[in-house]
Amino acid sequence: MKPPVTIDASVFVNAFSPDEAGSDESAEFLARLRKDGVPILQPTLFFPEVIASIARKHDETEIALELSQELKKFPKLLLIDLDEDLADFASEIAAKHRLRGSDAVYAAVALRFGAELITLDKEQLLRLPKVLSVRKPK
Repeated sequence: MKPPVTIDASVFVNAFSPDEAGSDESAEFLARLRKDGVPILQPTLFFPEVIASIARKHDETEIALELSQELKKFPKLLLIDLDEDLADFASEIAAKHRLRGSDAVYAAVALRFGAELITLDKEQLLRLPKVLSVRKPK
């Protein structure tokens, strides 16, 4: 079985924004995960974060909502509820590593479930390697 990954919203937004640098690489990475059936562990926060960003970036409500339905079809996608325990863990990570709240939630999911964090977020890439396997999509 392939090891699980947690994918920060930055990768999905980049993959669906062809005008951004690295969009092709992010899209290819996601396609490869889908094809290979890699387990993807995502906080439930992932849906509103990605969909809101796409709707705002492209000024397209319908496209963003259609993307939401497509994301739910990812094989081996497991959604992790942001319950009180995980929120407390994410808060601790945010405070210790000076991360934004949503970034800490992705890190908390990856840490809690032994997943590798895939991100384009510079702060996550810089501040988390001592506690978590974190890298850019490749």
